[in-house]
Amino acid sequence: MVILGLCVAARPWKNREDSWFKSLFVRKVDPRKDAHSHLLTKNEESNLYKIQFHNVKPECLDAYNQLCEETLPSIHNDKYYPCELVGTWNTWYGEQDQAVHMWRYRGGYPALTEVMSKLRQNKEFMKYREERGKMLLSRRNQLLLEFSFWNEPIPRKGPNIYELRSYQLRPGTMIEWGNYWARAIGYRQHNSEAVGGFFSQIGNLYMVHHLWAYKDLEAREATRNAAWQHEGWDEVVYYTVPLIQHMDSRIMIPMKASPLQ
Repeated sequence: MVILGLCVAARPWKNREDSWFKSLFVRKVDPRKDAHSHLLTKNEESNLYKIQFHNVKPECLDAYNQLCEETLPSIHNDKYYPCELVGTWNTWYGEQDQAVHMWRYRGGYPALTEVMSKLRQNKEFMKYREERGKMLLSRRNQLLLEFSFWNEPIPRKGPNIYELRSYQLRPGTMIEWGNYWARAIGYRQHNSEAVGGFFSQIGNLYMVHHLWAYKDLEAREATRNAAWQHEGWDEVVYYTVPLIQHMDSRIMIPMKASPLQ
């Protein structure tokens, strides 16, 4: 009986040894050959993304949303500006009274510079910024690049809820994270829940954001549970969790003007 118990107890360790052995054959990127951004993105002309977090005075949230819905689509739809509104949301679970906006700049930093220069000459936008400033408690942003193995975010019909999962990685582990998630993303495409995956270039560094879409919280739970039925998902979790210093999850509701509904 004792011997049987020892054999059963040893199985999890054997599984870990097997997983470690398998990991030797996972395609890995050599981090010494180039900058992380070049190794992890689609190409040298990858899109640049900006994500904005606005903490709004609670009594101003409705007025803030209306102001954004009146102003942001005009920039998105104007070909004069080489940028697109990817999505705009209010946080439902997570930080309360918060808005999250994501913009895409096709052409990278030159497109960002061009847009910022043109917006400073836009009287309506400058008025929007002035009114917005009266409603905010704080704001911050990050500039991001997209992982080569993730989908590019495209407009979606709703209704959906969105989850933004943010991971602060240990410095020096971004390549390792990318190697594991290049394989893991295949386990998370079955319900078209994967929207986009990004890593920071300016702002909090070694920060990763994964954006997911679900019909509702029940669908989120079912989809996440189903991932554990795929062989290999447990291994990805086992090896990536130690890379994380801190992680955070926001459940977000799209604003009316959001291309991601």
